[in-house]
Amino acid sequence: MGIEVVVEGLTKSFGKQNIWQDVSLTLPAGEVSVMLGPSGTGKTVFLKSIIGLLKPEKGRVLVDGVDMVNSPEKDIMEARKLFGLMFQDGALFGSMSLFDNIAFPLREHTRKKESEIRRIVMERIDIVGLLGAEEKLPGEISGGMRKRAGLARALVLDPQIILCDEPDSGLDPVRTAYLSQLLIDLNAQIDATMLIVTHNLDIAATVPDNMGMLFCRNLVTFGPREVLLTSDTPVVSQFLSGRREGPIGMSEEKDAATLAAEQTLGNGYAPPGPRTVVPQLEPSPGLPVRQGALRRRERVQSMMSQLPEAARAAIRNSYTPTLGGGRL
Repeated sequence: MGIEVVVEGLTKSFGKQNIWQDVSLTLPAGEVSVMLGPSGTGKTVFLKSIIGLLKPEKGRVLVDGVDMVNSPEKDIMEARKLFGLMFQDGALFGSMSLFDNIAFPLREHTRKKESEIRRIVMERIDIVGLLGAEEKLPGEISGGMRKRAGLARALVLDPQIILCDEPDSGLDPVRTAYLSQLLIDLNAQIDATMLIVTHNLDIAATVPDNMGMLFCRNLVTFGPREVLLTSDTPVVSQFLSGRREGPIGMSEEKDAATLAAEQTLGNGYAPPGPRTVVPQLEPSPGLPVRQGALRRRERVQSMMSQLPEAARAAIRNSYTPTLGGGRL
């Protein structure tokens, strides 16, 4: 089972530029979470801070008893072995075959024999659907295949936490749909805690158990997917609907005068009405039930009274068919 990740009061700046401040959230063990946000809001910086590749100025990231911000470097290095990281561009070595790229972490960080390495690598290649392509170079395959190879490499050390940095970037909608299903199937098979950073609304609507959003140097919200997907918060509503009217501008947030002018002209950013929450993806036929989804259901049931009514209605609607007409 995956490991819970607790983020407390995280603040990160580069020089005088504050990227985000006082971010607190918990990634539940074995569940799939998504972090949304417009371009330039520090989503990738957040991922790198969780795994200890960047050092925030304040706060803690607790992983299996280790603080990835403040603990001794040797403890952070050991805890980092619990993670698998899928980079935005795949980050593959161009002169190595896919097999050697995927085998690289095993050869670098373990003393396994080549026969064992081959078994593990071929298993991961099979999981991501790349059997037959293992001897190809990264330059000889499509972007989608490179993404899957990067995911296979992230899996070879049996991580309990998987971080995916914009796995959809450069992919067409069909390949994005295949990748979304692959992530759900992967979670069903290995029960790892997963955090996906993206601004792709299709992934956001169908993949996660939980969703958050970064904007204007703050965490707007984080919680069960239905909370964000039914939110009437202006920035969330604008982002999910892809409209120009609202707080998000071309560079970052709009100033007060621009927002006031939009509303004066009748182009306010009130939500267009109740938003339909589409069903979450299920594992492919033949795969086990996602244990993270079962744990998530119990967790959400216990917090129903704290959620907005629109989110409660969406949750009841999503679970009703599996309850034989009963209600949460």
